[in-house]
Amino acid sequence: MNRVSFKMKLKPGMKDEYKKRHDEIRPELLELLRGAGVRDYSIFFDEETDTLFAVQKVDGDAGSQDLGKNPAVQRWWTYMKDIMETNPDDSPVSIPLEEVFYMD
Repeated sequence: MNRVSFKMKLKPGMKDEYKKRHDEIRPELLELLRGAGVRDYSIFFDEETDTLFAVQKVDGDAGSQDLGKNPAVQRWWTYMKDIMETNPDDSPVSIPLEEVFYMD
């Protein structure tokens, strides 16, 4: 199992809305993530910078960042684009992070 981490950026003042939308996440997205081998997925928020830090465990080499061609993911991106920094295709600007320490 691989661990994957990345950061994304919320627009200022959007933390509560981001949390609300994830509290109501569509079951089809959860099934898609599980089907892709994504497990133990957490997203943390840094209030000073409006930065989101995501960490997930993945069976295999792919992760949530590799599901962008799926229509359900594209709908989610469109739904979220008003509260996040996004790319021209509506995907969140996502920057991979290098693991420099891990304790099991």
